[in-house]
Amino acid sequence: MSTPVQQRGRWRPRLDRPALVALLLGLAGIAYRLVLTLLTVPVSNSDEATFGLVSLHIAQGRHHPVFLYGQRYMGTLESYLAAPLVALAGPSWPVLRLPMLVLYAVFLYLIHRLSRRIGSPWFATLVVGLLALGPERVVRDQLTVVGGRPEVKPAVLLMLLIAVGLAAGTIRRRRLAVGLFGLLAGLALWSDWLIVPYLAVAGLLLVYAARRELLGWAGALLLAGFAVGVAPMIRDNLVAPPGEDSLSVFREISTRAGPAPPWSQRLDGGLLEGIPLAGGLCPIGGCATWQRSFGVIYPLLLVAAAVLALVAYRRTAGRPPADRVRPVTHLALVAGAVLTLLSYVRSPLAATDPLGNARYLSVLQISLPAALWPLWLAAVAGWRGTAGALGRIAGAAAAALLAALAAASLAITVLFVATGVPASRIEEREARRLASALRADGPREVYADYWVCNRLIFNTAEDVVCGVVDGNLMPGQNRYLPYWRQVGRAARPGYVVEAGSAAEHRLRWLLGDHLGTTPVRDVGDYRVYHPEEPVRPWR
Repeated sequence: MSTPVQQRGRWRPRLDRPALVALLLGLAGIAYRLVLTLLTVPVSNSDEATFGLVSLHIAQGRHHPVFLYGQRYMGTLESYLAAPLVALAGPSWPVLRLPMLVLYAVFLYLIHRLSRRIGSPWFATLVVGLLALGPERVVRDQLTVVGGRPEVKPAVLLMLLIAVGLAAGTIRRRRLAVGLFGLLAGLALWSDWLIVPYLAVAGLLLVYAARRELLGWAGALLLAGFAVGVAPMIRDNLVAPPGEDSLSVFREISTRAGPAPPWSQRLDGGLLEGIPLAGGLCPIGGCATWQRSFGVIYPLLLVAAAVLALVAYRRTAGRPPADRVRPVTHLALVAGAVLTLLSYVRSPLAATDPLGNARYLSVLQISLPAALWPLWLAAVAGWRGTAGALGRIAGAAAAALLAALAAASLAITVLFVATGVPASRIEEREARRLASALRADGPREVYADYWVCNRLIFNTAEDVVCGVVDGNLMPGQNRYLPYWRQVGRAARPGYVVEAGSAAEHRLRWLLGDHLGTTPVRDVGDYRVYHPEEPVRPWR
């Protein structure tokens, strides 16, 4: 990545050309995401607001939850990362998202390092350039505080780099590095269980790199680090009521009752729709036919990467691990992607809602160096003319496919900037307008649907408290019950309903003869009712 140069008794690193280009591309990607962060794009929602409220409570010393309010499987590491900033600057969306931007920068740096170690300098630059682009589906997973993915990706990459460094003999304090590997694994497992396939393959790579050392003090430090990282989850599960431990809850969510979709639908939604969406090749609304073709190409690239890695491994038979760690790492990345895809397509959600659940495949970015490596090798061989006529044709096709991937991602990014950003800004302004209106003129205790409530509470820094009701004005998904209880004690709560919605029709019917005397005002697309007597049909 750099060459040390001596000047007047001092050593300073000098970036080579590929590293310099990668640095410029990475800075452009970070600057682009910084602007989006300051603009609160992508738009906020109540799921993210729940993490923000957890962060606010941590900053105030009120609560220190292990899992997100209303869940027992999604860790709150992102809330803890944002809590110091919230304590200093107060709750706001840019403040909440700034740690995610830092994690993205760390992710870019680490994947560049890994791509150079197991690939080549210019190949690493290509990987960074592709990851610097950001359509809505991609930046939403990178910048919004919705749990898991922004922090587990750099954690896994650092674990892989530790294993590669141990195998290559470039790490001096090997035991401490193994302990750090365990700590990262524990934190990642607490934060998001979806990363388990990559934790498994990273662990196997560590065994390959330092199997003898793991039988001694290094193994003890590995277990100790893992225990420290996963300790919050273990402690919470030990005191959880029967059936409410993380494993039981996660199993229940993964196997909810209902007709199982056929495998054809799961493969269609998981591969043809999910992979291009997660890779940033489609707009948020779905993929065109030509974009869905990448869902077929990606598994073929994984197969090609596995074959190349196995061939390289066999050619280095008898050599030390330092000479064989590159193909082994490629195999680990391929295995992580395959296991992730298998886990995803097994879920009915891959078929029933591929657009809403493609976010679970964002961790496939970790395997991007392995997936693109066959294309890169073919393109370079064709460019240098080291292959025959068939090889040159294959190289030209590989170069065209790489160019098409970059062009498609760039086009979808430009489309998002041109259309998605203005639309997000309008929606965000409407949400803040509602918060400002209630904060200024009341009511301060209101009932509303889920996608209004916690977002409203966070936008007002808890000056307005909201209880969640469904379309029939019955209790809904109240993640933090103290809010529900506070609104329940209010003598005269208000009601925030979308104009013309089923909830408004139900409210007007329940008000009956009192409808004519109930104060009503419009705030954007919403109507705020403030009746003299509370309407609580569940009592």
